[in-house]
Amino acid sequence: QAQLVESGGGSAQPGGSLRLSCATSGSDFSVYVMGWFRQAPGTQRELVAAITSSNSRNYGDSVRGRFTISRDNAKNTVYLQMNNLKPEDTAVYYCFKTSDYDLTSYDYWGQGTQVFVSS
Repeated sequence: QAQLVESGGGSAQPGGSLRLSCATSGSDFSVYVMGWFRQAPGTQRELVAAITSSNSRNYGDSVRGRFTISRDNAKNTVYLQMNNLKPEDTAVYYCFKTSDYDLTSYDYWGQGTQVFVSS
């Protein structure tokens, strides 16, 4: 059973920045696609960003150009740098790992970290 632990959520003003981190267990970190999805109350789950072990990245349309995903395979950790935050970025952010390179399903995900953007 994989364990993913997110950190770094919190509150920010519009235009501000936050950095999320996700530490995961297991010796097979480099095999998986890592990423983040988010979910706000009453909305569907939305892919935010994903990254393969070779650093191929995929972003959701709403965050492209503002968010940057990165990973440290030596530390089994994935990061999400969020810049120019908007109120519509408010959601619970979940870290995931998946063997599905089409990103149609997630094998494991964490408990989530809340991001709140408001003036």
